[in-house]
Order: sequence, then structure tokens, then C-alpha cells
Amino acid sequence: MELQDFLDHVNRGALIEGGSEAHGFMHAAAQDALRTIAELNTGYRTPDEVRALLEQLTGKPVDESVVLFPPFYSEFGKNLTLGTDVFINLGCRFQDTGGITIGDGSLIGHGSTLTTLDHGIDPDRRADMVPAPVVIGRKVWLGAAVTVVPGVTIGDGAIVGAGAVVTRDVPANSIVAGVPAKLLRATGYDASPVARRA
Repeated sequence: MELQDFLDHVNRGALIEGGSEAHGFMHAAAQDALRTIAELNTGYRTPDEVRALLEQLTGKPVDESVVLFPPFYSEFGKNLTLGTDVFINLGCRFQDTGGITIGDGSLIGHGSTLTTLDHGIDPDRRADMVPAPVVIGRKVWLGAAVTVVPGVTIGDGAIVGAGAVVTRDVPANSIVAGVPAKLLRATGYDASPVARRA
């Protein structure tokens, strides 16, 4: 199996069966990611070196406006897409096998966890995994220690309070908090590109 075959598989939400070819590919790819992460997290790295290692991890260009403070953890890397002006604070953990996209201008608070794989419910099939992407819109702010579960989309301009566990989609320009996260109110701002041009 090649990388694109695997990405096509997970990006259509297909099951990763325990012991399958896709499962084996995922584990082999994890070793490459872990080598890059070890280099990123060992010793001081300049911002340019951090971005170069992120490009190695993701296999994609990373804009010079992206800032990441190590340590950072990812078990796959190749299904992570970062927009421009993204800031990722210390100690974040991205399980991007199922796909993580972070929109332009978004801030990810320290210690946040984004997950994209659920295990099988049947104990005899617990090694099976179901991928579901996490999509973070533009100008989103995740507070410290936020957890986002598989399949969640957070709309443009939303704010997620520190320590929240986000289990369902978050509307654009809203504030949510709690475990599980609940809608508190609208932000009063419109982060959509059309509103910004007006």
C-alpha cells in the first residue's frame, strides 16, 4: 500500500481493520512520524527549523507565518493540513491519521488534543479503527487542554474554553465550554472572509 492509497482509504471514512494491510501501513508510517517528532522535540529548534520539520512530518509546504512551540506530538503527520498564521502552543497532541485541517489564523492552546480515530466497540474487534476528520475553521481559538473527538468541525471564529471536551460540531462565531462542551453564547464577531472584506 502506498501513502495515497491509505489517505484515500481513511479520507472516505473506511474502516481500518486490525491486522489488515492498511493497519500495517499505518504502523509503519507512525515510525517515520515518531523519528521526525523526536528530532523536533530534542533540544532547541529555531522557528525555521521547526517549520522545516513540520514540512517533513506532513509532506506539505508549511507557510512561514505558522508558529509551533515544541514539544509537539503526532503519530502520523501526513494527514495534517495547516493554514497560514496558525499558532500551536506547547504540548499539543494531534492524532491526524483520520485527517486534521486547521484554518488560517487559528490558535491552538497548550496541551490540546485532537483525535481522529475511534476503536471498534466489539471487544473482539477493538483493534479496528474508524477514521473521522477534525476540521478547525478560520480564526478559531482553542483554549488550553481542549480535547476534540473524531468527526468534529469547529466553525470560523469560534472560541472553545480551556479544558473543554468537544464532542459535536461547534457553530461559527460561538463560544463553547465544558465537558462535554456546550454553547454559551455568540462571540458578537463574524470571522467569515466575506465579513472581513466588507
